Amino acid sequence: MRILHTMLRVGDLQRSIDFYTRVMGMTLLRTTERPEQKYSLAFVGYGDETQGAVLELTWNHGVDAYEMGTAFGHIAIEVDDAHAACERIRAAGGTVSREAGPVKGGHTVIAFVEDPDGYKLELIERSRSASST
Repeated sequence: MRILHTMLRVGDLQRSIDFYTRVMGMTLLRTTERPEQKYSLAFVGYGDETQGAVLELTWNHGVDAYEMGTAFGHIAIEVDDAHAACERIRAAGGTVSREAGPVKGGHTVIAFVEDPDGYKLELIERSRSASST
């Protein structure tokens, strides 16, 4: 077994595709239109979905916003350099909600950004050595 994808409901499909591809550097892998069922899908990720998990962006026609709720936390993304990633994301128009720095009580460098719908993405800097975490 393996995780295939995480589905996020979005208020504007093209805005979300633009964020995940242009700002976060993912690739648009495929789209599906279901006009009879009144929804559209876009799958984005960092590689072939047969090799790793991706995001399924779901737009329910006529719905432009959702309540976040209190159960969802974040999606974690590994980066080489969290500081550089924050600079690149900010320069591309993304929102950095927690600057890169060590996790409380540890050494792992993390940062948080938010997508246009308010979903949180945690950037986790790749460990330089096994002893640094």
